[in-house]
Amino acid sequence: MSNLASNLQSEMDRLPKIDLHRHLEGSLRIETLIELVRREELDLPSDKNALQAIVQMQPDEPRTSANFLAKFTHLRHFFRSPEIIHRVTWEAIADAAADNVRYLELHFTPLALSDVGDFPLSEVVDWVVEAASTAAVEHALHLGLILSVNRHEGVKFAEQVAKIAVDRKERGVVGLSLAGDESNYSAEPFEPIFSAVREAGLGISIHAGEWAGPENVRYAIEVMGAPRIGHGVRVMEDQEVIRLARDRRVAFEICLTSNVQTGAVSSIREHPMPRMLQAGLQVTLNTDDPGVSDTRLSDEYALAMREFDLSLESIRGLNLTALQASFLPPGKKANLESEFLADMLPSN
Repeated sequence: MSNLASNLQSEMDRLPKIDLHRHLEGSLRIETLIELVRREELDLPSDKNALQAIVQMQPDEPRTSANFLAKFTHLRHFFRSPEIIHRVTWEAIADAAADNVRYLELHFTPLALSDVGDFPLSEVVDWVVEAASTAAVEHALHLGLILSVNRHEGVKFAEQVAKIAVDRKERGVVGLSLAGDESNYSAEPFEPIFSAVREAGLGISIHAGEWAGPENVRYAIEVMGAPRIGHGVRVMEDQEVIRLARDRRVAFEICLTSNVQTGAVSSIREHPMPRMLQAGLQVTLNTDDPGVSDTRLSDEYALAMREFDLSLESIRGLNLTALQASFLPPGKKANLESEFLADMLPSN
């Protein structure tokens, strides 16, 4: 690494940051996974390189959504006990804090965590809430939890998760997100559920325009009332949808490395993030699945500065956009903004 690159990385490491789009299931430490393979006698390799090839994206792998999502098929096997779920939750927050993330909205899918052990959904959520609350206090990190449902899991499951989310509104749950295969599963059946959640005072975020076209972004904004779009890189294919998103100040949760690895964009040079900024869209920068992508938020910011020639002022602007787009209650958001600005802006 050159001195210039090293200095840039160090500057991004020091910068206080906000991550609005990070999935717990994609944030597991490889060292923890190796330990669990041995302890739980899982049918997976305990050699680091061999296990990484299974649970992390590799440079020579096909960049497709199917290949990326296949990693999670293996990762689900690790959620075998309350102790493990507590541990990986605590570690995910500790890792964010170590990267100087000051506010994190951690997404997690209750079904993914409950699958192997056949745990009740409400109990799984409570385990994450408890571990996350403890870790956030220990690491002086501001935290919001977002429960996530996948389209293919169906409406009945989504209704259960939505109720659990609303019931834990006073315990750190700030939102509900819709993820999964947008090409083959419409968001339409979920609209009443997300409308009710929104009316109950939680934030909603819809994965759209990642693996399908801008019409999905339009639907998420116009019909579902989403103030935030997960990824949304294909919004740039339709000028009317761009105007709609700009006029309603919808925030886009961009994840550069993930977008390349999933094939949502063909390369980092082709990523529409610079054009989204030029079009006046609200853009935030996030990690998505740092364990699967082997990245940190500092790395994503350094990547954006290198590839898109963004200034430090622009980078700070992305963080302020994320703060305003967060699902924190207004009072907490104002308090965090004061604290954040004091730490983030350069001293005279």
